[in-house]
Amino acid sequence: MGNRAAESGSGSAAVALCGVQFVDVLGVTVVVTALPRMLADLGATPAAGTVVVTAYAMFFGGLLMVASRIGDRLGHRRVVLAALTLFAAASVLGALAGSVWMLASARALQGAAAAASVPSALRLLTTVVPEGPVRRRAVAGWSAAGATAGASGFFVGGVLTEVVSWRAVFWLNIVLAAGLAAGIVGTIPRDHSDASEDRIGWWSSLLLTGGAMGVVAGTTMLGEGRSRALAVAVTVLGLLAAAGFVLLERRLRRPLVARAAWRSSGLRWGAFGSFFVTATTSSSVIVATLYLQGKLGLTPLRAAMLLVSFSILAIVGSTLSPRLVAVLGWSHTVSAGLGVVAVGTLVFVVWPQVTGIGLAAAISGLGIGITSVAANDMGTTVDVHLKGTAAGVLNTAAQLGAAVGVAAIGLIATTTQPRVAWLVVAALAAGAAVATASSRVGGR
Repeated sequence: MGNRAAESGSGSAAVALCGVQFVDVLGVTVVVTALPRMLADLGATPAAGTVVVTAYAMFFGGLLMVASRIGDRLGHRRVVLAALTLFAAASVLGALAGSVWMLASARALQGAAAAASVPSALRLLTTVVPEGPVRRRAVAGWSAAGATAGASGFFVGGVLTEVVSWRAVFWLNIVLAAGLAAGIVGTIPRDHSDASEDRIGWWSSLLLTGGAMGVVAGTTMLGEGRSRALAVAVTVLGLLAAAGFVLLERRLRRPLVARAAWRSSGLRWGAFGSFFVTATTSSSVIVATLYLQGKLGLTPLRAAMLLVSFSILAIVGSTLSPRLVAVLGWSHTVSAGLGVVAVGTLVFVVWPQVTGIGLAAAISGLGIGITSVAANDMGTTVDVHLKGTAAGVLNTAAQLGAAVGVAAIGLIATTTQPRVAWLVVAALAAGAAVATASSRVGGR
């Protein structure tokens, strides 16, 4: 009876913690199909959509590494609850937004909350749930929660926008955050803080986030037709912040990313693959969303029905990837996945109609599934004490890839035409595929 009760308690805890993963990943995709309606209601240009989409990814990726240390310092349960509170407050701001910049600010705060909650929730999952089959099921549930959220985000955003309003997307977040907080309070015991974690790494994290913000904001200003000199200046400041991050990390005795981790070629190339696969797929899907609703006149719900094929095939690619790694090795599997993304994006170029876009999204989804799993597997082939750092680097690369990719490709799409933007994406994916194939990082 005691074992069953313990398993039941740990199972409830796992459900609550996997729910955190679900809500945070849902936040990435749920606004995509709602984006054109948001911009129209707020009187914003399509170029302004770039900052709305990328704000979440910028802060999620830029603060992810430092957030894991905050959890060690203050206690992971406390950090998750505080992050859910911030997520709910940011959702209120988004629901009441009267301008696109208020909406982008809400998305940025949501991204910061996601960055704080994800590493702490995962740490709690692997400590509260006992080792053995129960923990393996819990970790599998964590991955499944992320995949399900990614697959359902397009559909949920489209349905709520069509049936109620795009603002309902944010009201839903409030309800979900409140329910998760109640579940965590009821199932997760208090954990202890670690005062020995005397350096959190704020400056490195701020420079990393500031670098992404500068690049995204600068390209967005160019797309909106604002002062070219100011836009270039903001972009240059972003690049300088990114360079400052690299220099600071080299000088620090305890850098945000341990130097031993970067010595792993698997981590370097895994981060490379994670960055480029999200940079290419996120940008092409955003361009497709705006094209479907703006050019082809589809409703948010119909656009969501088409684009959900992207996430469904991503799940298929994720299950296929380990088998490919066993045959091809890591680098060639990542290369193959990026090659599939390039093919899918070319379908966007040659067949920019409803059926063609649905097919292109599906092929691209298959590619991201293959690439992401292989890149994560390759990147976490480090010593046990560095695996947490490696996971943070890979997730950071993926989120910043999405932010920078959407900003750059969005600028091309608004200043030229969607086909040109998709062609550039295909070239980037193909180039990254060739580069990864030459890395010679093997497999298990």
